[in-house]
Amino acid sequence: MDLKLTRFAPTPSGFLHLGNLYSFLVTKALSEKQGSKILLRIDDLDRERYRQEYVQDIFDTLNFMEIQYDEGPKTLKDFESNWSQIHRINLYNESLEKLRFSKNLFACDCTRKKIQQLDSSGYYLGYCLDRRIPLDKADTSWRFNTFNTDFIKLQEYPLQTRTYTLPEDGAFFMVRKKDRLPAYQLTSVVDDIHFGVDFIVRGLDLLSATLGQKILAESMGENSFNEITFHHHPLIKGPKNLKLSKSDGATSIQYLRKEGKKPKDIYQMLGELIGSNNPIFNYHDFRSFLKL
Repeated sequence: MDLKLTRFAPTPSGFLHLGNLYSFLVTKALSEKQGSKILLRIDDLDRERYRQEYVQDIFDTLNFMEIQYDEGPKTLKDFESNWSQIHRINLYNESLEKLRFSKNLFACDCTRKKIQQLDSSGYYLGYCLDRRIPLDKADTSWRFNTFNTDFIKLQEYPLQTRTYTLPEDGAFFMVRKKDRLPAYQLTSVVDDIHFGVDFIVRGLDLLSATLGQKILAESMGENSFNEITFHHHPLIKGPKNLKLSKSDGATSIQYLRKEGKKPKDIYQMLGELIGSNNPIFNYHDFRSFLKL
């Protein structure tokens, strides 16, 4: 398998935590095994939650843990001047126009509260699909019609193809938000194609996102997305067996650094969270645990 480029793709919506670090390290280990380069791509179009200190925290965490990458921004100034998704807004809008004429989109004016009221799961199940709201109407998002989605094939690491159906939590996903900015599903696809990413490592919680992105790329005529290999790693859990969150400050790398923790201490904490029988004190120990 000849894989050339993978990526770290954090979102600057909070300080990075141990779960983010785990994903970085798995990506680093797999990229080394494959001989792939690593791109740092920071997904910053959620402008309501964007803060410069969160971007700086990404650089600080990677430097503190001595995790290197090959391409992408090196400083906050470099990021904002050259690498921010704002600089690629024309690419996203071009893709939205393609989708608009594919007849796979519908407008939706539902709020989060209304979606929760319609279905207690909180999943959006296509309420606006047949309401025929004009795409140009103000205060509406654009959603992708997944109603007729068939089986979805993924090329997965190592060397296997699996077939999935789209789960409810991935159905009728958003491609443009009410503020008219492109949504994550679209920007992620466009960016991965733009940069030539062919190996994507992400948590199992993003499997439904991956499936949606495959459908989206096909609708956009972006066949190169079919050549991408994916690896979805298990999530590490925190207290009460819950997924780690950026709102849980005690697991943030920044908090741990301020508490005086060294990289070896953080590796040890990570080792305990992932259930290693042997202590993990450094990257070599971590990679040995993965048994690559």
